[in-house]
Amino acid sequence: MELELQKVSYQYKNQNFTLKGIDWQLPTGEIHCWLGRSGSGKSTLLELAAGLKNPTKGKVYHQGHIVTKPSNKIGFVFQEATLLNWKTVLENVLLPIQLQREITAEDINYAEVLLEILQISEFAERIPSTLSGGQKSRVAIARALIKKPTLLFLDEPFAALDIITREELQNELLRLNKREKIAMLFVTHDVTEAAFLADQIGVISQGEMSSQKKSPSWEETEINRRDSQTFREYCRTIRQLLGVEHE
Repeated sequence: MELELQKVSYQYKNQNFTLKGIDWQLPTGEIHCWLGRSGSGKSTLLELAAGLKNPTKGKVYHQGHIVTKPSNKIGFVFQEATLLNWKTVLENVLLPIQLQREITAEDINYAEVLLEILQISEFAERIPSTLSGGQKSRVAIARALIKKPTLLFLDEPFAALDIITREELQNELLRLNKREKIAMLFVTHDVTEAAFLADQIGVISQGEMSSQKKSPSWEETEINRRDSQTFREYCRTIRQLLGVEHE
């Protein structure tokens, strides 16, 4: 099992529990999404799973080992790309390695491969301020993958993007998942995003995992999935689990 949460609870000082008794299992190579309204606790739960915070109660396991701090085997993509404008795109991708050791020719080659996969290799020598929002998101994903993690956490990284760019990046994530066999845990409040990406969805409400839903067995290719009747019905089911009729 790539990731496992056992009865995880979290309480801010002098407050009620933000999260209560969360159980979750993420198998190797799958994409799971935690879906919830703003303030539901989904981003806090992601930080607990990544070792950025420690649970008040319960345990988090990555590949059978208790998580107490961030690991090199885990990548994280935040809501903001947070790229350094005085470094090139390639240098930004290589930054996690540079902070730990000397950069090698092999590192540079792999960074260039990631930029090629994410279709931004032509911008390798550009600085981030010259990039669009979607291009910056691609750089942030490449940076998160440079140390070859087995698990990638994504905290609403496409929330600020226009819908066309967002869908393009969702397609890229699915291709990356299939190519690299990386497990991914994605947090979002977007029903269609969760339905499109996830093998399994967890709905978080008032600090609890209120329901879980496995995705249908898609007959359509990814590019046609959003237009299918099965997809529309699945989105409707997820909205009902959230207690809303429309996004």
